[in-house]
Amino acid sequence: MNISAFRRIMQDNGDTGSASYYVQFGSHANMKKAIAEIKEQCGLADADVQQNFILMGLAGLSDNTLVKNVYPLVIILFLLVLIAGVLMISGSLNSTIAQRTQFFGMMRCVGMSKQQVVRFVRLEALNWCKTAVPIGVLLGTCLAWGLNAVLRYLVGGEFSEIPVFGVSAVGIVSGAVLGVLTVWIAAQSPAKRAARVSPIAAVSGNAADGKRKPHRAKARFLKIESSLGVSHAVSAKKNLFLMSGSFALSIILFLCFSVLVELLGCLLPTSLSAPNLTIASSAYSNTVNHALVDTISGMEGVTHAYGRMYAENIPAAFDVDTEQTTVDLISYDESQLGWLPDDDMLRKGSDLSKVYGDSGYVLAIWDKDVPLDVGDKIQLGGFEVEIAGMLKYSPFSNSGRTDGEIILICSEETFTRLTGMRDYAIIDIQVAKSAADQDVAAIRDLVNGRYEFTDRRDEGDRSTYWAFSLFIYGFLAVIALITVFNIVNSISMSVSARMKQYGAMRAVGMDGRQLTGMIAAEAATYAFSGCIIGCAAGLSLSRLLYDKLITSHFPYHTWSLPVPALCIILLFVLSATAAAVYAPSKRIRRMAITETINEL
Repeated sequence: MNISAFRRIMQDNGDTGSASYYVQFGSHANMKKAIAEIKEQCGLADADVQQNFILMGLAGLSDNTLVKNVYPLVIILFLLVLIAGVLMISGSLNSTIAQRTQFFGMMRCVGMSKQQVVRFVRLEALNWCKTAVPIGVLLGTCLAWGLNAVLRYLVGGEFSEIPVFGVSAVGIVSGAVLGVLTVWIAAQSPAKRAARVSPIAAVSGNAADGKRKPHRAKARFLKIESSLGVSHAVSAKKNLFLMSGSFALSIILFLCFSVLVELLGCLLPTSLSAPNLTIASSAYSNTVNHALVDTISGMEGVTHAYGRMYAENIPAAFDVDTEQTTVDLISYDESQLGWLPDDDMLRKGSDLSKVYGDSGYVLAIWDKDVPLDVGDKIQLGGFEVEIAGMLKYSPFSNSGRTDGEIILICSEETFTRLTGMRDYAIIDIQVAKSAADQDVAAIRDLVNGRYEFTDRRDEGDRSTYWAFSLFIYGFLAVIALITVFNIVNSISMSVSARMKQYGAMRAVGMDGRQLTGMIAAEAATYAFSGCIIGCAAGLSLSRLLYDKLITSHFPYHTWSLPVPALCIILLFVLSATAAAVYAPSKRIRRMAITETINEL
C-alpha cells in the first residue's frame, strides 16, 4: 500500500510504526564517503545502517567480513591463473627458441643486434594474438551464452530472467587485454634467451645447449639412458623451472578451486531429509495428530512422511561442568536417524545403533560452546541418558550453530518415555517429482486449516546446486585438460629441440627402448619436481582458502587433507607425462639414421 494509507491504518490503531529508509547511490557516487556523511548528519551508529552486501560486494565496497575475505583470495587465484598462462606460453616459446637456435645465430651473423632479436621474438609471440584473441573472445562469448541458457531454462528460479545473448564489452576488452598481457610477459624470457645465442656456436652447429657440460652424466644408481634423461632435464635450469612450474601451478590451481566445491556445499547444503511440504502446529507445540503421518504416507505422490516431537527447556543435570541447566529434546523416527550417516552428519566416534528404539541413548549437536562429548551422561527428570554420538552441526539453524544451547536428539520411543508426549510438533513430507498439484492440494485439504501448511517444493529444487557444481567441476576439468595438453606439448617440443642429439645416439647404437627410457626419465624429472612443489604450495594455499572462506564462517567444518582431489590431479599429471613420452619416442624410432648423419 502507499505511505498515506499505511499511516492512516497505523494512526487508527494507535501505532506510530517504525520507519526504515532505503538509499540508492548513483553509479559514480563515492559510496563509502556518502555513507559516512549520512551517519554523521543523522547521528546514526554503525548498527543503525545495514548494507546490501551482495551489491556492495560486487562493487568492491562491502565491509562484510565474508566478502572482505573473498577480495584478496580472488586476487590470489587471478594471479595464479595469470602465472600459469605465462609459464605455459613461456615454456612453449623456450622450446621453439631451442629448436631454432641456429636460426637466431645466423641472424646475428648477418648483422641483427641483440635488441632486434628481442623485438623479433616479442613480435612473433604477439603475432599469435591476432588469431588467438578473436578466437578466445568468440569461444568465450559462446560459452557465456551457453551458461546463461543453462541457468535460465534448466535452473530457473532466480535465474529465470537472466538474458541469454548478452554481450559484455568490459568482459571482452578485459579478456583481450589479459590475453595480450600474458603473451607479452611470457615472451620476455625467451626473447632474452634468443638474443644470447652466440653467432660462432650457431655457425659451428654446436648450439644445442649453449653450454658445455663440465661432467658426464652419472650412472651410478640409474641406467645410462635414465641418467642421460635426468641430465637433460636438469642441465637447462630455466627450462626446468618453467616445466616444473607448469606442473606445479596446475596442481595448485586444482587444489585451490576444489575448495569452492566445499564452499558450495556449505552455502547450498543438500540433505536426504529435506522436505517438500511441511505441516506444523502453532507455536511449535506437540499437537499434530500422530496418526496423520500414516495417513499421509499412503496418499498419492508421497514418498516419505515423518514427524518430529519437540520439548524445550527440560531441567537437566550434567556430569560435566557447564552453565546450562536445561536442554531441548527433539525426536527422530528411524528414517531420519538412518539418513544421518548418509548425509555425513555424525562426528567421529558416534554409535548411531544405540539410539534406535526405547533406549537410554541420545545424540547431541556439537557446538564450540557446548562442553559435551560422546559418553557423557545427563539426568532428565528421573531418567539418565548417555550421549551415543554427536552431530557435526545443527540442521535447525542457518549458521549450523546452537549458540551454546544444548540440543539432544532421540528416537520417538525414547522421547515418549522421557516426556509422555506422542503427538508431533511438525510433519515433513517428501513427494515424488511426478507428484501433481492436485496431490499436494489433497494433502492441504486433509489439514483443513487445523495446522500451518507450507509448500516448499521450490526450496527442495537442487538444480541451482547441481548447476553451480557443474560449473566448478567443469572449471576443474579445464584445468586438468590444460595440464595434460601443456605437459604433452612441452615434453614433445623439448624432445624436438634435441632431435639431433637423439638421432646421433641412434647412430652410435642406442636402440628404441633406450631412447624411450631417456625421454621418460626427462619427463619424470619434470613431473617429480613439479609434483613436490605443487603439492607443498597447493596444500598450504588450499588450507588458507578453506580457513578464510569456510571455517571462519562455518566453524563445524575444518580442513583435512583433500585426498580425492590430490589423487585426481596427480593421476592426471602422471597420465599426461606417460602420454607425452609416447609420441616423441615413436617419432624418434621412426626417424632414419641417415637423416641425422646428413645434418651433423
